[in-house]
Amino acid sequence: MVGKFIVIEGLEGAGKTTAIQTVKQILNQHHIEDKDIEFIREPGGTKVAEALRNIIKNSIDNEPLTDKAELLMLYAARIQLIDNVIKPALKAGKWVVGDRHDLSTQAYQGGGRQLDSHFMQLLKEQVLGDFRPDLTLYLDIDPRQGLNRASRRGQLDRIEQGSLDFFDRIRRRYQELAAQDKTILTIDASQALPKVTQQIEQKLTQWLQTVSI
Repeated sequence: MVGKFIVIEGLEGAGKTTAIQTVKQILNQHHIEDKDIEFIREPGGTKVAEALRNIIKNSIDNEPLTDKAELLMLYAARIQLIDNVIKPALKAGKWVVGDRHDLSTQAYQGGGRQLDSHFMQLLKEQVLGDFRPDLTLYLDIDPRQGLNRASRRGQLDRIEQGSLDFFDRIRRRYQELAAQDKTILTIDASQALPKVTQQIEQKLTQWLQTVSI
């Protein structure tokens, strides 16, 4: 079996957790068993990466976290996950399903934080090289609707507490990148859940018909 790397992306409240379960069900229907699927999240997925996730999400003793420090920690967590979990799983023929990957960094830190694009591109190339997902499902939603959903889950973390302008910039960057990359499929996540699920099923099933399983 040849493993593939599928990533679910989107703003807070877009429904990534539910989408991941839908992806799992569709893979099962195509005779890819649970034992052959590795689920990961970013930042996180290893002890080092989870420690970095906690700092990124909550900071330490209210110490301000600079935008560049945030970016560097995200890439440190990412390469730990890639080298220690994702690549070994793919090499073993497993399918990897991820909750966020580098597209999040391009949208949140590139679009939202407005970090220098040249610096970000150099960092990406040095850390990731040509490693990338085989498919990304981007769940597109208006930040107002997404944050309203997210707030129902409880207290918002450091990043979720960003301004609407911040999240508007993130969404625009997501949309720009999705329009430029044929491996990124956009899902209208503002719809009712059954319609979102149906759209994911349709697009993922069509994609699976084009790859070797």
